[in-house]
Amino acid sequence: MPAFIPTQVLSQLRNWPLWRWFAIAGCTVAFAAVWFIRTGRSSQEVASFVVRRGPLEITVMEGGSVRAVESQEIKCEVRVGYQGMKILKIVDEGYEVTNEDIRTNKVLVELDSSDLKKQIVQQDIQYETALAGLTDAQQNFEIQLNQNLSDLKAAEQKVRFSRMDFDKLLGDKVTETIIAELGIEKELAAEEATSTARAAAVSASPAGETAPPQPLAAKTDSKQTTAPTPMTIPVSPVALTGDSPEVMVSSAATPVAEINKASPAPVEAVLRGQPDTELGAQEFNGQVSVTNKPPEVNFSKYADINLLGDGEAKQKLRKFEDDLQVARKEEGQAKATLEGTKRLFEKGFVTRIDLERDEIAAENNRLKVQTASTARDLFIKYEFPKSAEEALSKYTETVREFTRARKAAVSRLAQAQAKLRSAQGQFNIQSRQRTEFNEQLEKCTIKAEKPGLVVYGRGGDEMMFYGGEERIREGATVRERQSIITIPDMTKMSVRVRIHESYIKKVKKGQKAKITVDAFPDKILDGEVTSVGVLPDSQNMWMNPDMKVYLTTVTLSGTNEWLKPGMSAKVEIMVSRLENVVYAPMQAVSAYQGKQVCYLQGGHGERHFVEVGDFNDEFIEIKSGLKEGDRVQLTPLEAPASDESRSKPEESIPKAPPTGQPAPI
Repeated sequence: MPAFIPTQVLSQLRNWPLWRWFAIAGCTVAFAAVWFIRTGRSSQEVASFVVRRGPLEITVMEGGSVRAVESQEIKCEVRVGYQGMKILKIVDEGYEVTNEDIRTNKVLVELDSSDLKKQIVQQDIQYETALAGLTDAQQNFEIQLNQNLSDLKAAEQKVRFSRMDFDKLLGDKVTETIIAELGIEKELAAEEATSTARAAAVSASPAGETAPPQPLAAKTDSKQTTAPTPMTIPVSPVALTGDSPEVMVSSAATPVAEINKASPAPVEAVLRGQPDTELGAQEFNGQVSVTNKPPEVNFSKYADINLLGDGEAKQKLRKFEDDLQVARKEEGQAKATLEGTKRLFEKGFVTRIDLERDEIAAENNRLKVQTASTARDLFIKYEFPKSAEEALSKYTETVREFTRARKAAVSRLAQAQAKLRSAQGQFNIQSRQRTEFNEQLEKCTIKAEKPGLVVYGRGGDEMMFYGGEERIREGATVRERQSIITIPDMTKMSVRVRIHESYIKKVKKGQKAKITVDAFPDKILDGEVTSVGVLPDSQNMWMNPDMKVYLTTVTLSGTNEWLKPGMSAKVEIMVSRLENVVYAPMQAVSAYQGKQVCYLQGGHGERHFVEVGDFNDEFIEIKSGLKEGDRVQLTPLEAPASDESRSKPEESIPKAPPTGQPAPI
């Protein structure tokens, strides 16, 4: 209790009744209320502004954070699955990567690769098995090529020899006529054409990858595993052209791995005309090949010396004709001798014995003529067509054997080629997997590539919603495609701000801006708007769905070494500049019955309807209703006159949005 209050007064105050204390308290509250009302009214009367005329800069000001325009984001590129991969070593956050670190290949992050090395060892075993299978398939393919060549050469030789025998018997002109009548050459040409089309369709099927994988070196803890050197085997491409086979053997050896660069010799390069790959009789234009039907030829019409060519049949027929002519001449001579002997016998100049001798000689010559004629007729009727048909049959049979050998060769070669392609595909798969494993092993060690400041990666919003990711550190587990570290480019910085939807239509790309960093308020930086969002920021919608903001990037001019990512900054975007306009503070304009009004200073304030224009965070353009020098109240004393005016929206009165929060790095 203060010492200046007398003791008698204190004792009297203690004896006062309770109602007296309540009365004093009520009077005090009433006096304080009257004083506050008068003080507020007087303050409102003082809060005014004189309307001005002059230039008005239209700007948009928002807050944001400094960030690099370009950043190198290093992610975990190893396919680790759901279990993730641990970080064995990582540089400290904030470490400055220099050009010397890039030159010396400084390791920034090292991931645990023990499981990956075990998979590489297993993959090397599968690679060796695939390489052995590919070598075996290549050898079998080469063997089949040579075997097909031998079989086709033997079959072609039989065809040629049987044709020579046929020509030897009847002559080449007659045989050509007979073969033309049978249509052998025409149908063989049609068969070759059809076989070519079918073989081309078969050989056009994809053979898989053609580029062989290069041997890779897989580094382990104690040794280096290198892919085995491929074996070298000779490749003998075969081509049958014309009527005789020609073998072309390359002098240089080709490694097994090189068979991927050039596909095995196609079927059409092995067999002349690219024969059909199917066995059995083939049909061409509705007719069965001549090799599958017996020839029907009337050889009797060729049993003429003038029609036959130089051959065995002509020689035999000429001999029979000569024997018959000699026998007929001898028969005529014997008849003439017998007639003379008969005349001499009648006159008695010769004996009966001489007459009987001449009669026997004449009869013998007559029998010789019959024998020679019968022999010629038998040759023409039986032996000649038999021999000709046998020769033609042998020729057609050899042609049929050649066709069968050709189709069998195609079938065997197709099987060998299919096995080779299968082995080649398996080898390519194992080689590709081996290459991928080694690439994954290399990605476990992340080295410096660009200079900059090391910043640890942060978990995404979706992961934070489910509990967040483990903080980046040594021993932490990272998932695939997770950001481990980020190295921003410090030479070019920007500020990302969130522009309210009421201002976004004013902000355009290319507008100039001024930036002030909170850590260095005395330094004003220049910048330019480089990007304006076309859709509201989705990250802000779930926190406040009613407020729509658009991400906008302002790039700073020049390089400032003292700028760091994450610093808070304010951005003032220069939208436009109004020359010689009347303007007043934003607080002086209010809504009344759906229109904009201002209250002049004096009394309760004189209401003036005004027409407003463009505005910034502080001032608004007054197009009509006020003049320069008018004093307006910043806070109107008069409330809206009716409920109708309160219900109408303030359509044209712009309201400054709340300042945006600083954006993340």
